[in-house]
Amino acid sequence: MFFLRKVAIVAIAVVTMSVAANAQEQGDKAVGGNLVFGYNSDFTNIGLGGKFLYNVSDAIRLEGAATFFIPKDYFGVKLSFWDVNVNAHYLYPVNDQCTFYPLVGLGLQGWKLKISESGISLSTTGSDLCFNLGGGFDYKLTDQLFLNCELKYRIVEDWNRLLISAGITYKF
Repeated sequence: MFFLRKVAIVAIAVVTMSVAANAQEQGDKAVGGNLVFGYNSDFTNIGLGGKFLYNVSDAIRLEGAATFFIPKDYFGVKLSFWDVNVNAHYLYPVNDQCTFYPLVGLGLQGWKLKISESGISLSTTGSDLCFNLGGGFDYKLTDQLFLNCELKYRIVEDWNRLLISAGITYKF
């Protein structure tokens, strides 16, 4: 009985989401820019990003994104980050103006560490694969222009981070 109740709840949720998601159109494309705030318990920084969005179906949108984080001094060490990501969004229109989406994705995060002291400069670079989980929403300003806000948790070996972004997107 418990198993059947779980199956019924999942079936109702899937039907509800698929009916509401029909408001999006397959083939829609958009480009956008955003301001990103990166945070973990040891380090915070700000970045600028760009993205390309493509609706592969009425309910599923793919996003290609890149962000460059402004270099920051961290206890005398200059640290900078960049990342590139591919994320999938499941679109759930709340009303005519607002669409909510959970997201999942993969990315590559790069970093550069530079130490300069007493005329000696040392630097090292590296990159890590990352996994993204989160969600966001789009708010429609016009038929082509949208405000966007997103919360994403980036899982990276030894350097998990919370990313909060806000930006604007143009649909063409």
